[in-house]
Amino acid sequence: MKFPILTPEEAAELFFHDAKCGFSGFTAPGSPKVVTQAIAAKAEKLHAEGQPFKINIITGASTSDNCDGILARANAIGKRTPYQNHPDLRKRINTHDAHYFDLHLSEAAQKLRYGFFGDLDLAIIEVSDIQDDGTAVVGTGVGNVPTIARMAKKIIIELNEKLRHALHGLHDIYLPLDPPNRGEIPIFKVSDRIGSPVLKIDPEKIVGVVMSDHYEGVKAFTPLDETTKMIGANVCRFLIEELRRGGIPKSFLPLQSGVGNVANAVLYGLADAKEIPPFEMYTEVIQDAVIDLMKQGRCKFGSTCSLTVSNDVEDEVISNIEFFKEHVVLRPSEISNNPEVIRRLGVISMNTALEADIFGNINSTHVTGTRMMNGIGGSGDFTRNAYISIFSCPSITKEGKISNIVPMVSHVDHTEHSVDIIVTDQGIADLRGLDPVERAHEIINNCAHPIYRELLNDYLKLSTRGGQTPHTLHAALAFHTEFLSSGDMRNVDWSKFA
Repeated sequence: MKFPILTPEEAAELFFHDAKCGFSGFTAPGSPKVVTQAIAAKAEKLHAEGQPFKINIITGASTSDNCDGILARANAIGKRTPYQNHPDLRKRINTHDAHYFDLHLSEAAQKLRYGFFGDLDLAIIEVSDIQDDGTAVVGTGVGNVPTIARMAKKIIIELNEKLRHALHGLHDIYLPLDPPNRGEIPIFKVSDRIGSPVLKIDPEKIVGVVMSDHYEGVKAFTPLDETTKMIGANVCRFLIEELRRGGIPKSFLPLQSGVGNVANAVLYGLADAKEIPPFEMYTEVIQDAVIDLMKQGRCKFGSTCSLTVSNDVEDEVISNIEFFKEHVVLRPSEISNNPEVIRRLGVISMNTALEADIFGNINSTHVTGTRMMNGIGGSGDFTRNAYISIFSCPSITKEGKISNIVPMVSHVDHTEHSVDIIVTDQGIADLRGLDPVERAHEIINNCAHPIYRELLNDYLKLSTRGGQTPHTLHAALAFHTEFLSSGDMRNVDWSKFA
């Protein structure tokens, strides 16, 4: 190898205060694992000496504790985008120790290329193999790596020995041209390959290679409980009923699924829903459940940006890589989440909500409207362009003290115009073709928990001014203000607003 081998500490010395940095990775897979630890140690040393040191980071999506976690604990992150899910970084964001701006994942790479975020000083890119001419096989999360490699002035390679020589042929690296020269993205089937299995990195930019030997450390999802099982069963019931009535073609359509325990429960439900034929996925992440579905023959093929699987499952994939190369392709996020392709293929989107209001608006990101949870991720890319868009959440949390069906969401990520179906453990609300009041009755009757239905119906009766959407503005956020005041939304007293 012609590139110098660096220690993590030597690589960290290249980073300086306020540097703009691009990191590989997408929902942990493919993110840096060793250089970031050395950067965190450098930050702590400089902070102890009274010197400022924070770096600005653009990634594909969330990373791992070895990246977002350790850098957040060292208070070494100045600005961060897009998407994150680490509790330590979340604390920094919500106290403004780190600045975070949320983005639709499909837009991050092109906005970087357009110059909206300025120059990119440094990049850390994980690869599973690299040649002397800069030809690389990237890791298990592609994210924004092709654009980061193009835009960065200097690049540090993390060569992951755990993956070495295993992943060649799994990727489809493709960058669209920028306007005004962009043509169609020629994906007409989920399994179409339109790019290269390797990434070409300018060797003149590569300042050195740091060795690593780690899997991603993605935690296995918690076992399904009765609530998540019911949500999964209700989503499957909707898909089967839609298939029976001809709303979905008999051959079925590609599925997209978000990240998390509820999403995983929906996917596991598909294993037993034999009336749904074997299907394909055009999605941004593949989780443990999808790997099981592939082994069972239920999922025929998956186009994704990331293998977001637990360590044991990742080991299984690597051990059986020839099988999975026939069933999986890894793409950059601006392709996996591309609105043009999503709409062309007729993808059915399945994402999770923090809360939904009775008129069909969705909050995916902010607890009580102010505290960032994770970010919008790719849910907007898929929801707005889906053949059918589905959102799911539990009807209640905190033993009933919180209703996740509320009069008005405290923060809007997806408006009523983009949401077709809402599913909770209570049932299914089909909002297609309904006006706001009709949607409200559909959601209250089918998705709200019984202990909140009367309160929600009483809210509808409060409005005396009419209007197409009958909000009473001074009462619209009373569920949230009551929870902040007493800790229980059930204590709302509408008579105070009459």
